[in-house]
Amino acid sequence: MFRELSKIAALILTIISIYALLGSAFFVPGITWQTRLESAFETLIITTCICFASGLLFTLTDSSTPAHAEPTITQTLAHTLPVKLFFWSLGATVLLFLLSRYLEVFYIPYIWKNQPW
Repeated sequence: MFRELSKIAALILTIISIYALLGSAFFVPGITWQTRLESAFETLIITTCICFASGLLFTLTDSSTPAHAEPTITQTLAHTLPVKLFFWSLGATVLLFLLSRYLEVFYIPYIWKNQPW
């Protein structure tokens, strides 16, 4: 029972860390994109550690196996839910960050022309 509760807590911690990654990459107003990128890399390192630690917790075998049995990993680390969430959110974050940078450089200046009319 304790292992199942720890898996739930680890998954919640994974989701919160991914939310913090998205917040540091996009929702900090008034800073340059270089600063946002540096902040996102720092948060990415912490998020990676949390997600892979949660994935390791998810790979543990059930405690109902006998003590003399050889320990086995039920699934690989890359196929656990926290690691899958991490990879999908990382891909989406990179894609959205590049899109926001493209729009900031090539689209927004044409919208906000300061022309006296």
